[in-house]
Amino acid sequence: MKLRLLRNNVVCRKRDSAMNRQLRTSFLLAMTAAFALVAQSYAADSPQVAINSNSSALKPGMDADEIASLMERSNEQRAVALRAYEGKRSYTITYRGFPSDRVAAMEVIAHYEAPSNKSFDVISGSGSKSIQSKVFSKLLEGEREAANPENQRLSALTSDNYKFTLRGSRPTANGGCYRLGVEPRRENKFLYRGEICVNAADFAVETIDAEPAKNPSFWIKKTRIEHRYQKIGQFWLPASNQTTTSVRLGGTAILNILYSDYELR
Repeated sequence: MKLRLLRNNVVCRKRDSAMNRQLRTSFLLAMTAAFALVAQSYAADSPQVAINSNSSALKPGMDADEIASLMERSNEQRAVALRAYEGKRSYTITYRGFPSDRVAAMEVIAHYEAPSNKSFDVISGSGSKSIQSKVFSKLLEGEREAANPENQRLSALTSDNYKFTLRGSRPTANGGCYRLGVEPRRENKFLYRGEICVNAADFAVETIDAEPAKNPSFWIKKTRIEHRYQKIGQFWLPASNQTTTSVRLGGTAILNILYSDYELR
């Protein structure tokens, strides 16, 4: 009888361990899917060139289509204006919840050469090995894929991919920006809905506050992304990104990316 109970306990422990491994794998896959959206649909570090840097005032009477058209023109000019750059990235992922709390960090030097070549040198990594190997690696892989011209075309902030509505304006340190609501024209996991703020002087995106157009995974309840750009010389380059993901099992994962030490070439 005791031997039977012992065997049953061993079987139960093995079964519970297998279930936990499966749940951890599902959690990591879901986190990877949610965070991969940052790299693929936001074209997070595509430079935007300033096309009207002498102006700094919001212009009354402009509608959403005019602003979006000027924004598209600004984005198109970046391919010929900026040939190459390097920059430092600091990634941090913090997860709190089932099956266990996890933290991981990574530092990277990113290299860009126009029109679509990206490469990364990983300087350091710390914390959860599973996040480093499964999530961070997928983020970098996703950015390289997103740099492909066809992928850029399908996920770019253009009238082919999005409907734009003017929600107003707000003051900023760079002369103010137009608030545009963005709604994807198709349900695609690499597009998003929410609000962008377009600089009134340069018609470059200053901020993005949005969520995926399509839930990337059953395990994800909600994902919110806040992306901020900074002006360096005549270009707008990423400054920071925070992606908050609520997992269906009750946990919350937060990805933070800080961009610094740009060298334009």
